[in-house]
Amino acid sequence: MRRWLLWLLPGVLAGCQMTPTTLPVAEPAPSAECRWPAGPGDDLPRVITALEAEGFVVRHTDASLGLVSADRARTTIYHDNGIERLPRIGGFVSGGSGGHVGTGVVLGVGGGFGPGIDEATRAERVSVVVDERRLRVTRDIRLIDWRGDLRESRSASDADFCRDLRRAIQAVPAGGAS
Repeated sequence: MRRWLLWLLPGVLAGCQMTPTTLPVAEPAPSAECRWPAGPGDDLPRVITALEAEGFVVRHTDASLGLVSADRARTTIYHDNGIERLPRIGGFVSGGSGGHVGTGVVLGVGGGFGPGIDEATRAERVSVVVDERRLRVTRDIRLIDWRGDLRESRSASDADFCRDLRRAIQAVPAGGAS
């Protein structure tokens, strides 16, 4: 009976580990405005020109996939509203020497008062896929504090950004992109 249980137990325990039933999904989901039908002349050079005009630096292109990835970063202010900054209280006790005895206590309160504002870097990454039928845009934003710690990371494929990018792409003359 024990041998039978020893052979059965690994099989039963192996069934406890399962693979995920769904793939990860961007939260929030990309806006419907981030997908639109391709117009005449919509191609990678035109998208690259529009992204560069918007202040992005193109980091990667793959013509076979119709993919361009770009990013931009800027310094911003990050309010440490989640970090409680308490005043520091310290003390010092002194004794005597040389045959004389003296005592004293000194208390001090120091630093840490203020609004708790730190400088941070806001990094945006945009990917655009262009094919003969449509354009698709995805964007994410990360906020990195002055220590290099990631403070915020989110999908930012919102309607306003995608509408503005679409206008910028359409403003580039077809065939005139360089």
